[in-house]
This record gives sequence, structure tokens and C-alpha cells, in this order.
Amino acid sequence: MKKSWLSRLWESFSAVGLLTGTLFFAASLTPSLVPRTFATQGVLSGCSLAAGYGIGVLGLWLWNYLQLPKPGPRVARAIRLGATGLFAVVAIAFLWRASEWQNSIRLLMELEPVDSAHPTKVGLIAMLVFVALMVVARAFQLTFRVSSRNIGRFAPRPVSNLVGVVIAALLFWSIVDGVIFRAALHMADSSFQQLDALIEDDTKQPADPSKTGSAASLLDWNGLGRAGRQFVATGPTRADIGTFLGRDALEPIRVYAGLNSAETADERARLALDELKRVGGFDRSVLIIITPTGTGWVDPAAMDTVEYLLDGDVASVALQYSYLTSWLSLLVEPDYGRDAAHALFREVYGYWRQLPHDRRPKLYLHGLSLGALNSDISADLFDVIGDPFQGALWSGPPFLSKTWGSVTRDRDPGSPVWLPRFRDGSIIRFTAQENALAIPGATWGPIRIVFLQYASDAVTFFDPLSFYRAPAWMAEPRGPDVSPQLTWYPVVTFLQILLDMAMATTTPMGYGHVYAPEHYIDAWVEVLGVTDWPAEEIARLKTSFKQ
Repeated sequence: MKKSWLSRLWESFSAVGLLTGTLFFAASLTPSLVPRTFATQGVLSGCSLAAGYGIGVLGLWLWNYLQLPKPGPRVARAIRLGATGLFAVVAIAFLWRASEWQNSIRLLMELEPVDSAHPTKVGLIAMLVFVALMVVARAFQLTFRVSSRNIGRFAPRPVSNLVGVVIAALLFWSIVDGVIFRAALHMADSSFQQLDALIEDDTKQPADPSKTGSAASLLDWNGLGRAGRQFVATGPTRADIGTFLGRDALEPIRVYAGLNSAETADERARLALDELKRVGGFDRSVLIIITPTGTGWVDPAAMDTVEYLLDGDVASVALQYSYLTSWLSLLVEPDYGRDAAHALFREVYGYWRQLPHDRRPKLYLHGLSLGALNSDISADLFDVIGDPFQGALWSGPPFLSKTWGSVTRDRDPGSPVWLPRFRDGSIIRFTAQENALAIPGATWGPIRIVFLQYASDAVTFFDPLSFYRAPAWMAEPRGPDVSPQLTWYPVVTFLQILLDMAMATTTPMGYGHVYAPEHYIDAWVEVLGVTDWPAEEIARLKTSFKQ
């Protein structure tokens, strides 16, 4: 009896691959750091199924290569039937529990629990993704076989196989990198560039000549970019701060040089310095050098709070280096952020250090996400050790951050990865949702550096080695916003946290990669050494930002 094409297709799949893929599919439904939608869960599960299938096929190939015993046809058929049944049972069982696992994260983040994880939709999307990846894999296999067969006519089999693999790999890489990736990048670049140029109706050009972007400014309003215009045109005013405090306040100074303000980072940095001098930034008691995120965005939760804490007696300056999101910017133009951050620091610090010590502002650094990474490397210790800046607040530092990684690795024994303690706490301290900066017996030195990070932030805690080992932050005690049901699985956990990193800004404020004003307030109080605010006034300020 002739078999149908569907039957032949099914038999073309490896039973061992399906068994391994089933386990990976099931593991992908367990919780990680951030909640998932049915769509993202479906994509993750499909990729996990394909990864597990591929590992199973590789293991079977190795078994055969070593010429180990193989089951007979009847046993092989039984294994295939068993694999089919197991796939169905395990998939249904784990899909049934998926909502429970997702709710274990949602409850920690104070989100409403979901009644259903939409198992049918998740399963359908997963299968579509799996099939798509299998089509790609089989196209690769076909390319390898054709290349190997042709080369095998005049070369030994081992050589033809090796060359076939190389040809297939080069061909597919050229398609992915040269066509698909570049087309996607061009679309993203065009979209973000248009977004950066967008002038929103509710963002008005400042009329005050002392404001950046005004008619009197050295920096053209249109050249600031969308993020720059939002930064200089928003934020608390002198009246806002004075009304809240019940006393006189100053108008905060904000300076921003956009990507289109000048041709090079060095030219933009010099323009920013000239503008900072024009508006009296060096006459304030505090000056903050900001390195924005990849899109040029400056977090209002960070800057609005510090302007209240300092009665408006603060100037801040930022320099845009990209209009792509942080992860895209890090991928395609990693040097731009570093060069721009270094250029701005060099210009501002170079002028600042020439001023009399008793007539210059205290100097601080700040950055969020990719901005934290680039702010960290903007200053060379050997260049500033003779006349150091006063401190830095770096929030959500990416896992590649140099200082963060070094300090976390060398943390005091017994302190968790998600909230390390470093030596005597005189230079570097860490904090999270609950203020952990008041370390008993610790005294700040001349430089105060604070890392604000959440245990649920995959941008900070992504670990490339989670592919084959459990990340250190999964050890007990865990962070307060990490599900106790989160379990490490090889390969799958890597894929889960990779997806979490892409979705890190979809969490509620105060979790993931979305940092809350009240936590910035605690951090700024320590970095700046604020002592003239009573505890009840700090609490009142926090409450005002929650409304």
C-alpha cells in the first residue's frame, strides 16, 4: 500500500529528535524573568522545539558515527509511535500548567493573573515556527548534499563532506547577513530615523532664550532629534519645584546635542560644552553628564527626581550617538556610543578641571542601559585620578558592562549576584527595589558610584553561558522579583533569557528594565550625599511621582 505524502513526511522526522524536542518544548513553557504573551511564548516554544530536535538529531548522528548498536525496524517503529504519543501527552500537560507558571511572575510584578495561557494559540504558533525552521534546516541539508555529491566526484568523501558543509554555511550566512539582516536593518534604520525626526504636537520649542533649542541657542531645535526635544522641553520647572518644596527654587538647566547637531561626535561635544557655558551650567552646584540610551532617550524618572532633590540647582548635558534601540545600536555600531560618551566627557571634564575648586559644580555621571555601559567607559581612571569627578549613578547596566562585571565577580562572599557588596562599600554600592545603600559601618570615599538594578532585568543578568550552566543569580537567595518556579534547563534557559532581554521594557515600572522614580530617589540621595531632606519629605517626593 502506497503511503500518503503526510505519512512519508512524518516518517522523515527523527524519533530521537522529536523526543528531545518535546522536552525542550515543555521546558520553554516554564517561567523566566518577565511575563510572556501567547505570541512570544509560541515563538520561544517553536525555537526551543527546533533546538531540541536539532540536538537530538546531532546525538543520533554521533551514535551512528561511532557505529554503536542500532534498534531493528520493529523497535524503531515502536520508538517512533512512542515519541509521537509522548509528544502529545507532554505538550498538553505542560501547556495546561503554562498559565500557572506565568502567574508566578505576574503576581510578583503586581499584575493581574491570567486565566489562560492560550494553549491552542501557543501550540499553533510553535508549530509554525518549528516548521519554518525545519524548512531552513532541510534547505541547508540539501545544499550540503548537492555540494558534497558534486565535489565527491573528484575528492575523497571526508574532504567532499567538509567542503560541502563550508559551502552550505557560507551560502546561508551570505543570505542571512547580506540580504535578510541588511534589509531588516535598513528598515529599522529608516523607521527610527523617521521617528527621531518627528516633531510631536505637544513638544513646543522653548521661548526662553536660556533654554537649549530656543532661537538664541547654539543648538538648532530641529537638530536635537525627538528624544532631545522631549528632554529639553519637559521636566519640572522652577515653579513646579518651588510649589512642591514651599520655597524658592532654580530653573533646572538641560543641554542636549542631537545626532544632527553636527557632523562628528567631537563637534557635537564641543557644541554641547559651548551651550552649557552659554546657559550658565557651570554656575550650578551640581553638573551631570548623561549618556543616553541607544535612541537618545534620557529617562525622566532619573532626571526629574534629581532636579527636585537639588531644588533645581543642577545642570545636565547629554549627547546623542544613535537613533536605534540600545540592542541594535550595540550590535551594528558599538563604537559610536563609546566614542560619543568619551568625547562629551573629555570636553566637559577638561573645562571643569580648569575652574577653581571652590567655584565649580560637583561633577557626576549618569546612564541607563547602553548609556550606563558607555558612561562607564567614557572616563579613564588614570586621566581623572588626580582630580576625580564626585560620583556616578548607572541604572540597568548591560551584562557586558566593564566595571559592573568586574565588581560583581569580585563581590564579597555571601552577597548575591543580584545585590552584591563590594569590599568596604566606600566606592561602589548596589541597590534594587528595596534601598540597600545604607550599609552599616560603611563610609563613602571621595567618589560615590551606585548601580541601580533589578533582579528581573535580563538586560543586566543575561548570561551567554546559561547555554550549558545555571546563571549564578538563580542560586538562593533569589531576588524578590524572580519567580521561585524558575528552573534552569540547558539551551532552553538561554533562549528564555534572550527573549526576556528583548522584552525587558514591557514590564510594569519597578521591574525588568523599567526603573521607578522612587528607586532613583534613594540612589541619588546616596550618590549626591543629600542630607538636608527629612525622611518624611523624601517619602512625600516618592509619593508624588507615583501619582
